[in-house]
Amino acid sequence: MVTALSRATGAVRTRVPPLTAVPLPRAVDTRLLAPRGRSEPLADPPPGSGLAAVPGDFGPPFVGHSLTAMRFGPDFALRRYERYGPVSWMGMFGQPMVALAGPDATQTALINKDKVFSQQGWNFFIERFFHRGLMLLDFGEHRMHRRIMQEAFTRDRLATYTDEMTRVAREGVRQWPTGSTMRLYWALKQLTLDIAARVFMDMPPGEQRADEINRAFVDTVRAGTALIRYPVPGGRWSAGLSGRKVLERFFAERLADKRAGSGSDLFSALCHATDSDGERFGDEDVINHMIFLMMAAHDTSTITSTAAAYYLGMHTDWQERAREESRALGTGSPDLEALESLHTLDLVIKESLRMVAPVPSLPRKALTDTEVLGHYIPQGTLIGVSPAVNHFTPECWTDPMTFDPERFAPDRREDKSHRFAWIPFGGGAHKCIGMHFGTIEVKALLHELLMHYTWSLPQDYLARWDYVALPVPVDGLPVRLRPVTDRAHA
Repeated sequence: MVTALSRATGAVRTRVPPLTAVPLPRAVDTRLLAPRGRSEPLADPPPGSGLAAVPGDFGPPFVGHSLTAMRFGPDFALRRYERYGPVSWMGMFGQPMVALAGPDATQTALINKDKVFSQQGWNFFIERFFHRGLMLLDFGEHRMHRRIMQEAFTRDRLATYTDEMTRVAREGVRQWPTGSTMRLYWALKQLTLDIAARVFMDMPPGEQRADEINRAFVDTVRAGTALIRYPVPGGRWSAGLSGRKVLERFFAERLADKRAGSGSDLFSALCHATDSDGERFGDEDVINHMIFLMMAAHDTSTITSTAAAYYLGMHTDWQERAREESRALGTGSPDLEALESLHTLDLVIKESLRMVAPVPSLPRKALTDTEVLGHYIPQGTLIGVSPAVNHFTPECWTDPMTFDPERFAPDRREDKSHRFAWIPFGGGAHKCIGMHFGTIEVKALLHELLMHYTWSLPQDYLARWDYVALPVPVDGLPVRLRPVTDRAHA
């Protein structure tokens, strides 16, 4: 029986503007993005439903379009959107996957009015490595866990976290070398791990096992897109499973002390958090949530601060504008309200999140037969919601491939062109619970960077992002730091 199809009649078709005249954000040979498979429908709609079949193609045998999608990320997704529209299908990791792109299609899945689209889509990619993390839970269970977890993200707690993160950020940034080229992504990744260790677990920077823990997080994140999804020795899947065990042991060893103590770190907060009904997390819940939150916090903050530093290095006028605003705060460590007042960094961070979405795809699974924009989607279909496409659609953004932070200024607010034009934090019930925490962390990092250094990129440099898991600059983002000329302000 076909369910959730009552909106089929008269479904609004989204107009897809031509993208061929829009230059790609990176230097890409468009021939590599050309269609490689025979176009065919995903499944025949039920007779009399009035629905259209989802168009698309599988791509090369077995792997489908997996390798191309991981290599080219948003460029590939934009070309699929241009060819097939907001609802299409393709082969990914040996099975068909429906891609929902553009603001109207993504809104249907993320608002999820009929509770048709399940977080089980994540299970295919990361459940073995981030078991029962908040993002993987559905409906009532998700609401209950989120309600308890919200106690760890109140404004008072965020103010305490900010005090800790600014101290770690200042200490770490001051140690960076000047006068020679450094790989900024890796320096920021280590620093965000140090911040997470302090804020989440009250551990000092330079923890003895920091390298092992960082490696475990990298392995678990990258394992989700392994083509060979079996623990073959030396493979990404096997490394991810090993990394998960390392993380479970690490948090389990510290759990009893956190339960017994009264710390202000996030680990302690999760151990003691209760909702209005007195519900609280069990030990396994705390460990599962800590593994997921540590990954989500330090990986996405690293990507966003790296992207923002890249664009500030490319657009030095914006770098100077942001620096002047930071200098106005004085030389002390800024508190939460001070960081929130850095409006230039707000614009830069929002535009960087648009240009490089930290999570470029949000998987879902159809629990029943359903429809999106008049297209029939069968029960059990794996679905990928694509924020990266929304961030470049010309119907929402002026000159979308251009770095232009002013598009978020009060007199323009292009992000308000559609409720789902800008969705770096997702949307609906699963909108990122830590988005304010993450934004403040990125601001703290960039503020310290601006106060202590000016920086530049190699001549004619363009970043190329690796989309095997979350976007990472393939060369680590080479930059040259120089001490700011007015040392009195640092």
